[in-house]
Amino acid sequence: MKRLWLLFSQTITVILAAYFVVITLKPQWIGRAAPVTGAVALIEAAPSQVSNTPAGSFRAAAQRASAAVVSINTSKAARRNPNANDPWFRFFFGEQGSEPQTGLGSGVIVSPSGYILTNNHVVEGADEIEVVLNDSRSTRAKIIGTDPDTDLAILKIELDKLPVIVLGNSDNAQVGDQVLAIGNPFGVGQTVTSGIVSALGRNQLGINTFENFIQTDAAINPGNSGGALVDTNGNLLGINTAIYSRSGGNMGIGFAIPVSTAKLVLEGIVKDGQITRGWIGVEPNDLSPELAETFDVKARQGVIITGVLQNGPAAQAGIRPGDVIVKITNQPVTDVANLLALVASLKPGVPARFSVERKNQPLDLDVTPGVRPRPRVAGRR
Repeated sequence: MKRLWLLFSQTITVILAAYFVVITLKPQWIGRAAPVTGAVALIEAAPSQVSNTPAGSFRAAAQRASAAVVSINTSKAARRNPNANDPWFRFFFGEQGSEPQTGLGSGVIVSPSGYILTNNHVVEGADEIEVVLNDSRSTRAKIIGTDPDTDLAILKIELDKLPVIVLGNSDNAQVGDQVLAIGNPFGVGQTVTSGIVSALGRNQLGINTFENFIQTDAAINPGNSGGALVDTNGNLLGINTAIYSRSGGNMGIGFAIPVSTAKLVLEGIVKDGQITRGWIGVEPNDLSPELAETFDVKARQGVIITGVLQNGPAAQAGIRPGDVIVKITNQPVTDVANLLALVASLKPGVPARFSVERKNQPLDLDVTPGVRPRPRVAGRR
């Protein structure tokens, strides 16, 4: 019995020793991972750390969208003062410089054919436009068309194998959604910043004629104008346009033109060479208590007309000062910005039904819009 017990103990000892040797030297034989320490651990762990995206990272969206965002460099020949040759002028004001003016902005490639969306104020008045891609290629660009009313412009470049951004759906954006702003701030090179959608439908800011901005706290600085605002999938939501700032730098309030607006401008300019909008020739005002009292109006909704252009479309249809436009083609009119947008969406030459209140009595009028005149835009930086 004693001899059997000794044999059993020796057998168990040999098995445990063999097991320890196997798990140390050949762990794959029994499906276990080898314990690694020190430098060996760092070397073996490095490949998996590189291949895995950290939790919460926007790496994929940034990489997907950044390739299609370009830098735009503009130059404008110096405008010589007509009195520059006058000796007295030179005496008082000195020699006027003849250096060209330069500008900086960003843009987004939206077509394999080379169409680029940017801001009108980025390229306005430029004599030469250079586009620099994220892969360091550069080329001259030409302006296909501009729309000062929305501050958008379409450029075109001639290069092969162009990266193209995917157009998202800005109508589905909600306050709180995470977004990225991509552009070339201050000329330091392409930069990606993150934030959220802070507000939607911002208007009456005095920036553009037609305003429906996406507001974001993603950092936008000079040079970002015309760049991309994208969602967390890297899809284009808007064109970065302006910031609210007391210092000229970012203060967490930036504005982007929704891609839904940009698509309409892009399609109109590429197809027709210009944007055609409806126009009726009125001077509208929001329905304030003071105006309501002045015109003896009891309506609480709509836009009051304080002036009508003689022989304009509205005048020919019978609209008068003091009328309150309540609906256009059955769509409620809430304020002046909304009225302008609804009228602009009308097709020139096609009658549209306007619901009006005149002396507190409802009235329907058919107005045939004309073509909205091109705006006279003052110079912008």
